[in-house]
Parts: sequence; structure tokens; C-alpha cells
Amino acid sequence: MADSLLFNPHTYDPQGFDPETRRLLRATVDWFEARGKRRLIEDYRSRAWLADFLAFSAKEGLFATFLTPAADADGNADKRWDTARNAALNEIFGFYGLDYWYAWQVTILGLGPVWQSDNATARARAAELLDQGEVFAFGLSEKSHGADIYSTDMLLTPDGDGGFRATGSKYYIGNGNAAGLVSVFGRRADVEGPDGYVFFAADSRHDAYHLVKNVVDSSKYVSEFRLEDYPVTAADVLHTGRAAFDAALNTVNVGKFNLCTASIGICEHAMYEAVTHAHQRILYGRPVTAFPHVRRELTDAYVRLVGMKLFSDRAVDYFRTAGPDDRRYLLFNPMTKMKVTTEGEKVVDLMWDVIAAKGFEKDNYFAQAAVEIRSLPKLEGTVHVNLALILKFMKNHLLDPAPYESVPTRRDAADDDFLFRQGPARGLGAIRFHDWRPAFDAYAALPNVALLREQADALCEFVKTAAPDEEQSRDLDLLLSVGQLFALVVHGQLVLEQAKSTDLDEDVLDELCAVLVRDFSAHAVELHGKDSATTQQQDWALSAIRRPAVDATRSAKVWARVESLAGTYEMAQ
Repeated sequence: MADSLLFNPHTYDPQGFDPETRRLLRATVDWFEARGKRRLIEDYRSRAWLADFLAFSAKEGLFATFLTPAADADGNADKRWDTARNAALNEIFGFYGLDYWYAWQVTILGLGPVWQSDNATARARAAELLDQGEVFAFGLSEKSHGADIYSTDMLLTPDGDGGFRATGSKYYIGNGNAAGLVSVFGRRADVEGPDGYVFFAADSRHDAYHLVKNVVDSSKYVSEFRLEDYPVTAADVLHTGRAAFDAALNTVNVGKFNLCTASIGICEHAMYEAVTHAHQRILYGRPVTAFPHVRRELTDAYVRLVGMKLFSDRAVDYFRTAGPDDRRYLLFNPMTKMKVTTEGEKVVDLMWDVIAAKGFEKDNYFAQAAVEIRSLPKLEGTVHVNLALILKFMKNHLLDPAPYESVPTRRDAADDDFLFRQGPARGLGAIRFHDWRPAFDAYAALPNVALLREQADALCEFVKTAAPDEEQSRDLDLLLSVGQLFALVVHGQLVLEQAKSTDLDEDVLDELCAVLVRDFSAHAVELHGKDSATTQQQDWALSAIRRPAVDATRSAKVWARVESLAGTYEMAQ
């Protein structure tokens, strides 16, 4: 019997969405299933460009339907920017291969500056290109500067006719080989400071656009390109000055959220293979799954994956209800980029420890999952960057809650238009959050939830009495350990909120929280060992360690769910 908590193509029915969304999601699954596992793996191995997939998308109007805001849909009621259904498609793409997800992901990033622009001509052009099945690209990073947009060397020189000539290189630019529109960030050569920033639209097919190479060995075309005297007219300019800077960061807020659900899809497919193999393999006269350490590793992998899904699903609700006076999504976004994706690495590692050499075999999905799962925490800002960002919210989140109405589950067919009018990308320290405690209180009877709550309360005390001083605040190594502790509290909060709204099996939830209690203790020990930790901080760290509540009956029930995955799904050859 299929596990209701995991995506299974054989039983997938995306209820809760409108008919056209359901049709497109199911059609996408059917396209991959008809393609088959052998072709999927061979295309990955041979680094084939995704022409047939993009042809399918164009025929079905997939990208056009999902990525055209209602304001630009020319009355088509099915077109909108809907974070919930975009997340569902991310999961499907991750399940079948990150190369497919990547073409979609960087299209989203390329569209971000366009949909934030007041340039009606550029918006109409983007909508038309989507209808034609084109992909998009986001020209931000550079070889010498990475994503340091303050230091861009893409220079625009006035041409005397009201336009510019752009010259410079971009690096790590997905879809740069085929994008009908590339949103390129640069600066005017004749204007100093932030007033000189410009976002403009370029065409990869233009003679002045020079594709240098694919910088990775993959179907994902992560390009280096160079513009040489590229003509930029008024119709091509998307943003100027500070607005161009804000458009870059706000695009990241919209697009980088997709990493979490891609990671989930990868883990789900890998888990079906891993559990099936382990259960069928006989070692010393017994199935591998009869060994206690194997059961523990696969159970931990399963509950971590469930936690990834719960957190990400709940984060969608905060994105969809965001507005000028509710910017809580700006915390949950780096959490999905950092916490959910690193959980994905742990899930795959746990399964790989079980299946061992099987994880290298060329005829399995797992071999590519083990590689691709590593990329997600390192894309769109490293774990360290996102942890540093998360820390900006810690004091307000833990100690200074504000009154908010409860956010409902959001699967309605609404256009998330605020994401393209987020406004200035600053003021993070002033953002307030609802009280995290009620989410824990709702499950106070579960022993591991209660222990995690004790650790969260202890972190509040740490912030009040032992927080890093001014000198320690320059020690990023120490701060990142504190960030990991805070991330666990936020992770637990949204997991518990989603568990309540979905009536999650309490045995699964308590088993998950046992893992989170262990994680908190491990990060506390790490903080204790930091060179610059004060005696007070060291004492606090040891006092925050907890041993999870053990319940053999509970663990056995959760293991039964994991064991039932064996043979549940196998992709057709």
C-alpha cells in the first residue's frame, strides 16, 4: 500500500488543485513514466540537452501556465504564479532528475526581474516567449565576483541615441545556451554608485551574445557567456538604480525557495530504491532490514524526509499570505534553502550507508541522486550564507512575538502577485513573527516534542544571558553554530504547525522530534567546543543536551511504515 506521506507516481492525484493544474501535474508524471528509467538514466549519463522535455512542456503549455502571472495572462484563467502548485512541480522534477528541475528553476529566476518591472513591452515579450515554450536565464553571477552584485563588471556605455552598448561576461548562468530572454545585471559606465545599476533583457541568439561554454559536465547547461557591444534599447531596460539591486535580491527570494521541494523529490525516489533493495537482499541468512542498525538508519531517513515535506509545505502558506506588513517568509525562505536541503543530504547518506555499493550502480536512480543532492545546499548561496541570514531574525523570533492571525493552508487558485512587488530589500531586523510556542504546546504530551521545547526555551535563555558579544559577533565560526540551533527551533515550529493541520500520525511526529532533539544536542556540543566560546556559553551548551525519549513500540510502528515501502514503486524500464 502506498504511503500517503510520500509522492508515488503510481497513485499520484494532486487533489486540492484546480482541474487544469491537476491535468498538467499528472501529464508531467505520465511523460516521465512513459519515457522510462533506462532513457532517464542514459540521458543523464550522456549529458543530453533537454530538447524533448522542453518540447513536451511547450506542447502542454506547462511553463506558460505555471509561470505567467495573472496580470500578464491575457485573460487565461489557468495562468497564474501559484507557489503551491510550483512547489508540487518542483517535487516531480526532483523525483525524476535535477536536470529537468534546473531548466525550470533558472527560468523562474530569469523571469523574476521581468515580472517585477514596469516595462510593459518586456513583460509582453516574456509572456509570448513562454507561450512559445522558451526558457529564460538569470545573468547575475560573474567569474571573478560570484554573486557579489556590488562589483559587477558588466558595463553599459551610453550610445548617444538614448540606449546603451553592453560589454562584459557572466558565469554560472543556467539556460544561457538557449534562453529566449536573459535578465542581465550590470552597471552604467558613466554613473557611480548604486544609481548606475541596470537590469536589462538580452537574447541568447543575438550576434553580440557569445556563448563561451558549459562550465559543468552535465545536461544542466550552466553557461559562461560574454556580451560584446550588445545594443540595449529602452525597450530592453527592466530596472535602473536601486530598483535593479532590489530586483536581484527579490528574485532570489522568489526563485531559491524551489530548492527545498526539488531535494524532497530526489530523496523520495532514492528511498523507494534503497528500501526495496535492502529488504530484498539476504545477508547471513536474513534480510538486511532485519538488522537493528539498518532499521534505525532507514527510520531516521524516513522521518527526516517527512520533516522536510512538512516544513516546506507549511512555508508555502507563509509565502502565499505575505504582504508589506507580513514578511515572515524572508526567514522561512533561507530555511528552505539551507535546512531542508541539508536534511536531504542526511537522508541520502543514511540510505547509502545501508545499500553501500548498490548506490554506485549505473542502472539505478540512486547513483545520480547521491551526486545531485549535494548540489542543492550549495546553489543560490551556501549553507553559511543562509545561516548568517537566518541569524538576523533570531532575537525577534524567539523573544519578541507579535500578534498575527493564524495562516491557513493555501492551495487555492490565487495569484501570488506580492512576490513581484516586495519593495526594498532591506529592514530584515525589524520583521516580527508570531509566537512559536503554541505549535509546541499543541503536542506537549509527546515526550520528544516536550524535550525539543525544553531545548528551545534554553536557547531563548542563551540569547538573553549568554549571546555572543561584539567581539564574538565577528567570529562567524561561532555564530554558525548558534544559527544551527536556532534553525532547529524554526524547523520544529513549522513541522508542528503542518502536523496539526494534516493530522499527522503522532508516532511519526514523535520519532521525528527524537531525531531533532539529538541534532540540537549535537550542535550544542559543537558550540561547547568552539575556540572562542566563553565559560558561560560552554556551561549553557552542556546544560542544553537532552537524551531523546525511547519508545520501542513507537519505533516499531514507524519502522513498519518504512518497511512497507519495499516494492511499492519501481520506475518502468
